[in-house]
Amino acid sequence: MATKTKKASGKAADAKAVKHADIRGKTPDELKDQLLGLKKEQFNLRFQRATQQLEKPARVREVRREIARVKTILGEKAAAK
Repeated sequence: MATKTKKASGKAADAKAVKHADIRGKTPDELKDQLLGLKKEQFNLRFQRATQQLEKPARVREVRREIARVKTILGEKAAAK
């Protein structure tokens, strides 16, 4: 029996590629500013979750992954120097 595998939808894969390209095109200073903004948003989301006022629980995961993306690209740029 052949197993079926799920493929990423075209829109989601394209959105990630665009997001990566946007992040890679920024300077390290811009990335640090973006990282700071994401950290603040993450803090606010955690605070909203604690007070049970969080409207979009999925946003917590998205922000955490965006932080990881920015940190990864910052590390790659630092290693390239």
